[in-house]
Amino acid sequence: MSDKVYDRLAIIGRLLLPALGALYFALAKIWNLPLATEITGTIAALTTFLNAVLKIKSDEYFASLDEGSDDDGVQ
Repeated sequence: MSDKVYDRLAIIGRLLLPALGALYFALAKIWNLPLATEITGTIAALTTFLNAVLKIKSDEYFASLDEGSDDDGVQ
């Protein structure tokens, strides 16, 4: 996954989806929109899944950096 894709997915998963869920839930209660619980629950599940994938990718990235720096400075 490229840095650009990761950064965009991170913005979606950490900012846009949670904000969208909160917005729909609030508006659904105010305006009696349908399926408030179902829609916000779905958004929360997608957010959790996306952030889990991003965490796995982040861990893989940093592990690959650690593998490349096995030099402990001893010659």
